[in-house]
Amino acid sequence: MAGLLAAGLLLAAAAPAAAEDVLDPGTDLSVDPASTTLEAAASLTGQARADAELLASFPTATWFTDGSPGQVKNEVRTVVADAARRGEVPVLVAYNLPYRDCAQYSAGGARGVDQYKAWVRQLAHGIGDREAVVVLEPDGLGIIPWYTTLDGQTEWCRPSTVDAATAADQRFEMLGYAVDVLGANARTAVYLDATHSGWLSVEEATSRLLRAGVERADGFFLNVSNYEYTQNNVAYGTWVSSCLAYVTQVAPGGYGECGDQFWSGGPANGWTGVALSSAGRWSDTAADPALSTAGLTSRYAALLGDVEPTTHFVVDTSRNGRGPWVPDQVLPDPEVWCNPPDRGLGDRPTTSTGHALVDAFLWIKVPGESDGRCLRGTAGPQDPVRGIVDPAAGRWFPQQARELVALAVPAL
Repeated sequence: MAGLLAAGLLLAAAAPAAAEDVLDPGTDLSVDPASTTLEAAASLTGQARADAELLASFPTATWFTDGSPGQVKNEVRTVVADAARRGEVPVLVAYNLPYRDCAQYSAGGARGVDQYKAWVRQLAHGIGDREAVVVLEPDGLGIIPWYTTLDGQTEWCRPSTVDAATAADQRFEMLGYAVDVLGANARTAVYLDATHSGWLSVEEATSRLLRAGVERADGFFLNVSNYEYTQNNVAYGTWVSSCLAYVTQVAPGGYGECGDQFWSGGPANGWTGVALSSAGRWSDTAADPALSTAGLTSRYAALLGDVEPTTHFVVDTSRNGRGPWVPDQVLPDPEVWCNPPDRGLGDRPTTSTGHALVDAFLWIKVPGESDGRCLRGTAGPQDPVRGIVDPAAGRWFPQQARELVALAVPAL
C-alpha cells in the first residue's frame, strides 16, 4: 500500500515477509540490559532478587504503553539501537490503543484516533531501518469497544464515553494504520492479536484479523499475558491460519465452515465433536475426546484440499508451563487470567519451534510482573485466592516470580 501520511512519511508496500529474515531460526533474541525486570531486582534482596535477576537473563519483550510521540520515538530508538549493537533482535510491544483493556486493570492508552496514529508514526521512526519484532496491541482484537460478533451479539465492552456507532470501526482503522506504518520497514515484523486457544472462536478471530489487515502484516500472536498450553495454542493458531486461507482463497466469507475449539467434529471422528478442554494438552492421538483434535485436523484437510495455510504466528510462552489455572473454590468471578497461583514458566524464548507456521516462542508478558489487583468478583481489597493485595498491573510481584521459577516446565 502506498500513501502519504500527514507527517510526511511515505509508505512503501507492507512487508509481510519480514519475519522470514527477522525471526529466522538463527536469530538471537534480545536480552535488554535495562529491562524493567532488572529495575525491579535493584530494589529486592535475597531470593526475590535472585529470581528477578534470573528472569532478566532471558530474552523478554519491552513494552511501550504511554508517553508522547516524541518520548516513544526516543525510548524505542534506544532499545532497538542497543539491541542492534549486540547483534540481537528486540521484541517490542505497542500497547497504547484508546480504551485498551476496556478501562479494566490495564486501563490507559491514547486519547483518540489522531493521537494514536501520531504515536505509532513516531514508534516506527524510533525503529528506523533496524530489525525489530512488534507485537501490536495485546487484547486489541480480543476486547473491542461496541463490537458486534459474527453471530450478531454486541460484546460486553460498551464504554459510555465513545460513540457506539463508530468505536469498533475506529479500532480496526487504527490497527490497520499501524500495520501499514510499521510494516513499511522491511526489517520490522508485525503481528496482530488473535487472543488464544481458550478465548475467541477460530472464525471470530479470523474475521477480526482480516478487518485489521493481517494480510499486510507478518501474522498474528497468541496467549499474551495468558496461561494456555503451548501445544493447544499451536493447534489453535494452525486452525486460524487454515481458516484465513479458506475464507480468502476457497470460499470467500465462509467463516461458519471453519472448525474451532468449541466443537471438535470432523470426518475422523464421524462428526461426533465435543468442546475441547483447556485443562489438558490437545493432540490428534489423544484418547480423551475433550483433548482430541483429529476431527478438526481432518475437517480442515477436507475444506482446504490443495490450499496450504500460510499465515504465520508467534506464541507467548512466558507463563504457561503448567497450563491454565482451574480454581478449586467457588468465586463470583474467578478471573483465571489474573495472577493465578502455582503457574510456571513455559518454553524458553526461541525461533526454532519445530512448527512451519510458528515463527517463535516468545516471552511477551514480562514474567514476574502483576496482571493487576485481582478481586475475583469480591469487594476486595485482597485477592481472595492469595490472601494479599496484588500489585497493580505491571508492577513486580515477588511471590508470583518465585512460583514461575520454581514450577517452570521445562524446569530451569
